[in-house]
Amino acid sequence: MKTNIADIRRDYTKGGLRRRDLNENPLDQFRKWLDEAISSKVDEPTAVLIGTVSPEGRPSTRCVLLKELRDGQFVFYTNYESRKGSHLANNPYISLTFLWHQLERQVHVEGIAQKISPQESDAYFRTRPYKSRIGARVSPQSHPIPNRGVIVKSFMQESLRYIGREVERPANWGGYAVTPHRIEFWQGRESRLHDRFLYTLQADNTWTIERLAP
Repeated sequence: MKTNIADIRRDYTKGGLRRRDLNENPLDQFRKWLDEAISSKVDEPTAVLIGTVSPEGRPSTRCVLLKELRDGQFVFYTNYESRKGSHLANNPYISLTFLWHQLERQVHVEGIAQKISPQESDAYFRTRPYKSRIGARVSPQSHPIPNRGVIVKSFMQESLRYIGREVERPANWGGYAVTPHRIEFWQGRESRLHDRFLYTLQADNTWTIERLAP
């Protein structure tokens, strides 16, 4: 018997979110929630769904991993010539969504993405596992390939080339730092009366906080 997906539902009962419990800075609030997600051992706590916009104005989403929080920015790494990279080169506006099912929480971020310096990308690249560094060098990310064998062969050839040598970061791979201007925290509640709080960046670099209707 086929499942009627319209019948799949559950109530959210893990907790609530009150205005008086929020940090005045949304990055501090995010770090608190991220720490709780990590300590609760949720699946992939740093996974983030990022949304970009094509030159035709069409939205596109995919998951990456958050790698750093610094100076009020969210940092992730990717191939600059990938689909998301080409979108960001044309339009730097970006959205990020973190979803922690086990805690019944979501965080939605909107902001602007900028490439970090080559030196910063080099420093992170050196910390990656050897195979991940080789993979970054050989993958024409988002571009068509005739079959899996092509990329496997390239991987093996590049692995042999770098035996006993430092694997260099390819110029088309590096980091983006996202400067947020809008961050929403969502906590599931019973009867779909969820708690939602929106932080909005002001011209003087302070943040306003508003409760939103669920």
